[in-house]
Amino acid sequence: MERVGADNTASEAKSPALCSDLGSRVTLRVMNTAIQPNVKFVQTPDYRETYANSVQIRVNVWDFFLVFGTMQQNSETQAEMRNFQGIYLSPQQAKALTALLQQNVANYESAFGEIKLDPRTPGGPVH
Repeated sequence: MERVGADNTASEAKSPALCSDLGSRVTLRVMNTAIQPNVKFVQTPDYRETYANSVQIRVNVWDFFLVFGTMQQNSETQAEMRNFQGIYLSPQQAKALTALLQQNVANYESAFGEIKLDPRTPGGPVH
């Protein structure tokens, strides 16, 4: 961090207590010193893509657990749920995922129209 005086010249960064001699003419320039890295996406050997029409969510104080699967209805009274992947997310990642999904659903609906949920779905989780 650097301090800039009224004449916009940079001076050595000092703690506020040590800069009292500069008076009220000193302003702090807030600098984002975090350099954004170049991100390289690498697929691990066990990477896979698959289709899921069921997502179950379990939540506790430390994390969110998403269980992906497929549901197949064998008859009118019987369905089979085949879970194939469970993924733990931190609460922060769950919130970030929520924001990304909301934005992408809004973009999808803008392009293709409203997504309607099955009215027979109970008030609980959507599978």
